[in-house]
Amino acid sequence: MQTTTLSNESILPLTCSRSGSCCFGKAVMLNPWELLRFSVAKKITPREFRDLYTEFGGTRLIFDGKSDKKGQKACSQYIDNFGCSFHQGRPLACRLYPLGRKIQFDKAHYIYEGSIFPCLTDCAEVLELPKLSVGEYLKGQEADLFEKAQDEYLMVMQNIADIAFELLLDSDLAASGDTKTLAAWREMGNELPGVLSERIGSEWIDCLMIPAITDEIENPIAFAHQHNELLLLKAQEKFGNVESIQELHEASVLIMGVALHLARSLGADSKEISNHFIETAKSHGAQE
Repeated sequence: MQTTTLSNESILPLTCSRSGSCCFGKAVMLNPWELLRFSVAKKITPREFRDLYTEFGGTRLIFDGKSDKKGQKACSQYIDNFGCSFHQGRPLACRLYPLGRKIQFDKAHYIYEGSIFPCLTDCAEVLELPKLSVGEYLKGQEADLFEKAQDEYLMVMQNIADIAFELLLDSDLAASGDTKTLAAWREMGNELPGVLSERIGSEWIDCLMIPAITDEIENPIAFAHQHNELLLLKAQEKFGNVESIQELHEASVLIMGVALHLARSLGADSKEISNHFIETAKSHGAQE
């Protein structure tokens, strides 16, 4: 889909009309820190929140509420004639909407989908409200802390993927002439999220999306750092003693699946990322 790239100085009709149309028919992704925040607000455990209100192991909010005039379902956190039940703690995807955020060469770029500003479709009244720069909008949405969480989890995703590279390249797996591993990486990049979550399995999904961390809810950077250590420790426990070619293949595929699933929870394009990882592995001697 075509996207329009913006700068912080871009002026757009970004003052919200509070019509609630953005709470219908969207794909709202959650990282593990955002899932924890939701559970605390609901006064339930992260596992309970995940099982009640999300799909694909916790990476996306369920939209199963009342339908709008287009037949689109409302978010599970939406209350009719009121709005979001957790607006103050809403995740980054909601804070940025209708904007998106893309990291390229370690720099964040803001975008929106299409050539026509999305809000004009359902909220034409925004044209009568004050226009804002992208920078002003982001400040008003208090997006900074949530962007830091996303950036930290992008690094966690890369660290997980590095384990898959080590299992492939720093062992006898790539040297054996293996071609199945990169083929599986590519397949996972194209898989539907439900299929990938099933492939990963509940043990790793739980470790990825509902880690046993509850003391850093106000500090996403510290939370992500602790989570990174838990994931690396689990990988060491599970894969530290694998030796056979088949075991190395299975381990590399599994942990890459975990990385790609986390990437999706951050709103990243898993196909694009898997293709990049595959080309990187090939440049270091792996085959497909």
